[in-house]
Amino acid sequence: MIIIGELINTSRDGVEPAVKERDKEFIQNLAKKQEEAGADFIDVNCGTLIQEEPEALEWLVETVQEVVGVPLCIDSPNPEALKQGLEAYHHDTPAIINSITAESERYEEVLPLLQEYDTSVVALAMDDSGMPKTAEDRINVATRLIEDLMSDGIAEENIYVDPLVQPIGTDVKMGVEILDAIDVITDKYEEIHITCGLSNISHGLPMRKLLNQTYLVLAMSRGMDSAILDPLDEKIMSLATTGHTLLGNDKYCANYIKAAKSNKLTT
Repeated sequence: MIIIGELINTSRDGVEPAVKERDKEFIQNLAKKQEEAGADFIDVNCGTLIQEEPEALEWLVETVQEVVGVPLCIDSPNPEALKQGLEAYHHDTPAIINSITAESERYEEVLPLLQEYDTSVVALAMDDSGMPKTAEDRINVATRLIEDLMSDGIAEENIYVDPLVQPIGTDVKMGVEILDAIDVITDKYEEIHITCGLSNISHGLPMRKLLNQTYLVLAMSRGMDSAILDPLDEKIMSLATTGHTLLGNDKYCANYIKAAKSNKLTT
Protein backbone atom coordinates (compact mmCIF):
# COMPACT_ATOMS: atom_id res chain seq x y z
CA MET A 1 0.00 0.00 0.00
CA ILE A 2 1.50 3.30 -1.12
CA ILE A 3 0.72 6.03 1.41
CA ILE A 4 0.84 9.65 0.24
CA GLY A 5 0.90 11.94 3.29
CA GLU A 6 -1.65 14.72 2.86
CA LEU A 7 -0.86 17.13 5.68
CA ILE A 8 1.32 19.75 3.95
CA ASN A 9 -1.55 21.50 2.25
CA THR A 10 -2.35 25.18 2.73
CA SER A 11 -6.06 24.37 2.97
CA ARG A 12 -5.32 22.71 6.34
CA ASP A 13 -5.13 24.52 9.68
CA GLY A 14 -1.81 26.25 10.31
CA VAL A 15 -0.14 25.38 7.02
CA GLU A 16 -1.03 28.47 4.99
CA PRO A 17 0.44 30.96 7.51
CA ALA A 18 3.51 28.73 7.89
CA VAL A 19 4.11 28.82 4.12
CA LYS A 20 3.42 32.54 3.86
CA GLU A 21 5.88 33.25 6.66
CA ARG A 22 8.38 30.68 5.34
CA ASP A 23 8.31 28.88 8.70
CA LYS A 24 10.69 26.03 7.92
CA GLU A 25 10.46 24.50 11.39
CA PHE A 26 6.68 24.05 11.21
CA ILE A 27 6.73 22.54 7.72
CA GLN A 28 9.75 20.32 8.34
CA ASN A 29 8.31 18.95 11.58
CA LEU A 30 5.09 18.06 9.74
CA ALA A 31 7.08 16.38 6.97
CA LYS A 32 9.23 14.36 9.40
CA LYS A 33 6.23 13.20 11.42
CA GLN A 34 4.57 11.86 8.28
CA GLU A 35 7.71 10.04 7.16
CA GLU A 36 8.17 8.53 10.62
CA ALA A 37 4.54 7.39 10.60
CA GLY A 38 5.11 5.45 7.38
CA ALA A 39 4.30 7.78 4.48
CA ASP A 40 5.90 6.61 1.22
CA PHE A 41 5.46 10.02 -0.44
CA ILE A 42 4.87 13.47 1.03
CA ASP A 43 2.31 15.58 -0.80
CA VAL A 44 3.11 19.30 -1.01
CA ASN A 45 0.29 21.64 -1.96
CA CYS A 46 -0.06 25.41 -1.62
CA GLY A 47 -2.98 25.87 -3.99
CA THR A 48 -4.73 28.46 -1.80
CA LEU A 49 -1.86 30.89 -2.42
CA ILE A 50 -2.95 31.62 -5.97
CA GLN A 51 -0.87 34.73 -6.60
CA GLU A 52 2.38 33.36 -5.19
CA GLU A 53 1.90 29.63 -5.76
CA PRO A 54 4.89 28.92 -8.05
CA GLU A 55 7.40 30.47 -5.65
CA ALA A 56 5.68 28.99 -2.60
CA LEU A 57 5.63 25.48 -4.08
CA GLU A 58 9.29 25.73 -5.00
CA TRP A 59 10.07 26.73 -1.41
CA LEU A 60 7.95 23.86 -0.06
CA VAL A 61 9.75 21.29 -2.20
CA GLU A 62 13.16 22.57 -1.14
CA THR A 63 12.16 22.81 2.53
CA VAL A 64 10.65 19.32 2.79
CA GLN A 65 13.49 17.65 0.87
CA GLU A 66 16.00 18.94 3.40
CA VAL A 67 14.65 16.70 6.16
CA VAL A 68 12.98 13.61 4.65
CA GLY A 69 14.29 10.72 2.61
CA VAL A 70 11.02 9.78 0.92
CA PRO A 71 10.02 11.23 -2.48
CA LEU A 72 7.39 13.92 -2.99
CA CYS A 73 4.02 14.24 -4.63
CA ILE A 74 3.97 17.73 -6.14
CA ASP A 75 0.38 18.89 -6.10
CA SER A 76 -1.04 21.85 -8.03
CA PRO A 77 -3.60 22.77 -10.69
CA ASN A 78 -1.11 25.35 -11.98
CA PRO A 79 1.37 24.04 -14.60
CA GLU A 80 3.77 26.91 -13.87
CA ALA A 81 3.83 26.01 -10.18
CA LEU A 82 4.34 22.33 -11.04
CA LYS A 83 7.31 23.23 -13.23
CA GLN A 84 8.97 25.32 -10.52
CA GLY A 85 8.39 22.57 -7.98
CA LEU A 86 9.89 19.97 -10.32
CA GLU A 87 12.92 22.19 -10.99
CA ALA A 88 13.60 22.20 -7.25
CA TYR A 89 13.06 18.44 -6.83
CA HIS A 90 16.10 16.18 -6.41
CA HIS A 91 15.54 12.53 -5.49
CA ASP A 92 16.48 9.15 -6.96
CA THR A 93 12.77 8.23 -7.08
CA PRO A 94 10.75 10.29 -9.56
CA ALA A 95 8.16 12.64 -8.10
CA ILE A 96 4.45 12.13 -8.58
CA ILE A 97 2.66 15.01 -10.29
CA ASN A 98 -0.78 15.57 -8.87
CA SER A 99 -2.54 15.82 -11.28
CA ILE A 100 -3.58 15.42 -14.91
CA THR A 101 -7.11 14.97 -16.28
CA ALA A 102 -8.71 14.10 -19.62
CA GLU A 103 -9.74 17.74 -19.99
CA SER A 104 -8.14 18.90 -23.24
CA GLU A 105 -6.42 22.02 -21.90
CA ARG A 106 -5.21 20.40 -18.69
CA TYR A 107 -3.86 17.36 -20.53
CA GLU A 108 -1.94 19.47 -23.03
CA GLU A 109 -0.44 21.64 -20.26
CA VAL A 110 0.69 18.85 -17.93
CA LEU A 111 1.80 16.12 -20.37
CA PRO A 112 5.04 17.93 -21.37
CA LEU A 113 6.03 18.10 -17.69
CA LEU A 114 5.56 14.34 -17.29
CA GLN A 115 7.71 13.73 -20.34
CA GLU A 116 10.42 16.26 -19.50
CA TYR A 117 10.85 15.28 -15.84
CA ASP A 118 10.03 11.56 -16.19
CA THR A 119 7.54 11.59 -13.33
CA SER A 120 4.67 9.45 -12.19
CA VAL A 121 1.25 11.07 -12.29
CA VAL A 122 -2.11 11.08 -10.57
CA ALA A 123 -4.69 10.82 -13.37
CA LEU A 124 -8.10 12.13 -12.36
CA ALA A 125 -11.06 10.41 -14.03
CA MET A 126 -12.54 13.67 -15.27
CA ASP A 127 -12.92 15.16 -18.74
CA ASP A 128 -14.40 18.26 -20.35
CA SER A 129 -17.93 17.11 -19.47
CA GLY A 130 -17.17 17.59 -15.76
CA MET A 131 -17.21 15.36 -12.69
CA PRO A 132 -18.22 11.73 -13.31
CA LYS A 133 -21.44 10.53 -11.71
CA THR A 134 -21.41 6.74 -12.16
CA ALA A 135 -18.96 3.86 -12.21
CA GLU A 136 -19.42 3.68 -15.98
CA ASP A 137 -18.49 7.36 -16.35
CA ARG A 138 -15.33 6.82 -14.32
CA ILE A 139 -14.34 3.69 -16.23
CA ASN A 140 -14.82 5.34 -19.62
CA VAL A 141 -12.85 8.47 -18.76
CA ALA A 142 -10.10 6.58 -16.95
CA THR A 143 -9.70 4.15 -19.84
CA ARG A 144 -9.37 6.94 -22.36
CA LEU A 145 -6.92 8.82 -20.15
CA ILE A 146 -4.76 5.75 -19.49
CA GLU A 147 -4.62 4.89 -23.19
CA ASP A 148 -3.70 8.47 -24.11
CA LEU A 149 -0.97 8.63 -21.48
CA MET A 150 0.54 5.33 -22.56
CA SER A 151 0.41 6.41 -26.22
CA ASP A 152 2.31 9.52 -25.17
CA GLY A 153 5.09 7.52 -23.53
CA ILE A 154 3.99 7.30 -19.90
CA ALA A 155 4.54 3.81 -18.50
CA GLU A 156 1.48 2.05 -17.13
CA GLU A 157 3.13 1.52 -13.74
CA ASN A 158 3.70 5.28 -13.42
CA ILE A 159 -0.01 6.10 -13.65
CA TYR A 160 -2.06 6.51 -10.46
CA VAL A 161 -5.73 6.63 -11.44
CA ASP A 162 -7.90 8.65 -9.07
CA PRO A 163 -11.56 7.67 -9.53
CA LEU A 164 -12.59 10.88 -7.76
CA VAL A 165 -14.08 9.92 -4.44
CA GLN A 166 -17.09 12.10 -3.63
CA PRO A 167 -19.08 12.37 -0.40
CA ILE A 168 -21.66 9.72 0.35
CA GLY A 169 -23.45 12.43 2.33
CA THR A 170 -24.69 13.85 -0.96
CA ASP A 171 -25.17 10.51 -2.75
CA VAL A 172 -25.38 7.33 -0.68
CA LYS A 173 -24.54 5.20 -3.75
CA MET A 174 -21.27 7.03 -4.39
CA GLY A 175 -19.11 4.64 -2.37
CA VAL A 176 -20.32 1.64 -4.37
CA GLU A 177 -19.97 3.42 -7.72
CA ILE A 178 -16.31 4.12 -7.00
CA LEU A 179 -15.62 0.57 -5.78
CA ASP A 180 -17.17 -0.84 -8.96
CA ALA A 181 -15.00 1.47 -11.08
CA ILE A 182 -11.84 0.39 -9.24
CA ASP A 183 -12.76 -3.25 -9.90
CA VAL A 184 -13.00 -2.81 -13.66
CA ILE A 185 -9.97 -0.55 -14.07
CA THR A 186 -7.63 -2.82 -12.11
CA ASP A 187 -8.88 -5.90 -13.96
CA LYS A 188 -8.14 -4.25 -17.30
CA TYR A 189 -4.74 -2.74 -16.42
CA GLU A 190 -2.61 -4.94 -14.18
CA GLU A 191 0.19 -2.43 -13.61
CA ILE A 192 -2.01 0.62 -12.96
CA HIS A 193 -2.10 2.11 -9.47
CA ILE A 194 -5.33 3.34 -7.94
CA THR A 195 -5.19 6.22 -5.48
CA CYS A 196 -7.68 8.68 -4.04
CA GLY A 197 -8.27 11.49 -1.59
CA LEU A 198 -9.76 9.06 0.90
CA SER A 199 -11.29 11.55 3.33
CA ASN A 200 -13.58 12.98 0.63
CA ILE A 201 -15.91 10.02 1.20
CA SER A 202 -16.88 11.27 4.67
CA HIS A 203 -17.17 15.00 4.03
CA GLY A 204 -20.01 16.59 5.98
CA LEU A 205 -20.72 13.56 8.17
CA PRO A 206 -20.01 12.88 11.87
CA MET A 207 -17.28 10.48 13.01
CA ARG A 208 -15.42 10.91 9.72
CA LYS A 209 -12.43 8.80 10.74
CA LEU A 210 -14.61 5.71 11.10
CA LEU A 211 -15.99 6.12 7.57
CA ASN A 212 -12.51 6.77 6.15
CA GLN A 213 -11.07 3.71 7.88
CA THR A 214 -13.84 1.42 6.69
CA TYR A 215 -13.71 2.73 3.14
CA LEU A 216 -9.95 2.21 2.94
CA VAL A 217 -10.39 -1.52 3.59
CA LEU A 218 -13.29 -1.81 1.13
CA ALA A 219 -11.33 -0.03 -1.61
CA MET A 220 -8.20 -2.11 -0.99
CA SER A 221 -10.27 -5.27 -1.42
CA ARG A 222 -11.24 -4.04 -4.91
CA GLY A 223 -7.69 -3.22 -5.99
CA MET A 224 -6.80 0.22 -4.66
CA ASP A 225 -3.09 0.18 -3.76
CA SER A 226 -2.48 3.80 -2.79
CA ALA A 227 -4.22 6.55 -0.86
CA ILE A 228 -3.70 10.20 -0.05
CA LEU A 229 -4.41 10.31 3.66
CA ASP A 230 -3.30 11.39 7.12
CA PRO A 231 -0.46 9.03 8.11
CA LEU A 232 -0.63 10.29 11.70
CA ASP A 233 -3.95 8.45 12.05
CA GLU A 234 -2.56 5.30 13.67
CA LYS A 235 -5.73 3.28 13.16
CA ILE A 236 -5.96 3.90 9.43
CA MET A 237 -2.25 3.13 9.01
CA SER A 238 -2.75 -0.12 10.92
CA LEU A 239 -5.65 -1.03 8.66
CA ALA A 240 -3.53 -0.31 5.59
CA THR A 241 -0.88 -2.71 6.90
CA THR A 242 -3.28 -5.47 7.92
CA GLY A 243 -5.35 -5.12 4.75
CA HIS A 244 -2.21 -5.46 2.63
CA THR A 245 -1.36 -8.66 4.50
CA LEU A 246 -4.85 -10.18 4.40
CA LEU A 247 -5.11 -9.57 0.66
CA GLY A 248 -2.09 -11.82 0.10
CA ASN A 249 0.38 -9.07 -0.74
CA ASP A 250 2.73 -9.53 2.23
CA LYS A 251 5.02 -12.54 1.75
CA TYR A 252 5.31 -14.57 4.95
CA CYS A 253 3.43 -11.71 6.67
CA ALA A 254 6.82 -10.02 6.98
CA ASN A 255 5.58 -6.41 6.90
CA TYR A 256 2.84 -7.19 9.40
CA ILE A 257 5.25 -8.88 11.81
CA LYS A 258 7.75 -6.03 11.47
CA ALA A 259 5.04 -3.43 12.16
CA ALA A 260 3.79 -5.39 15.17
CA LYS A 261 7.28 -5.70 16.66
CA SER A 262 7.85 -1.98 16.11
CA ASN A 263 4.60 -1.15 17.96
CA LYS A 264 3.18 0.48 14.84
CA LEU A 265 -0.13 -1.37 14.95
CA THR A 266 -3.13 -0.33 17.00
CA THR A 267 -6.52 -1.92 17.58
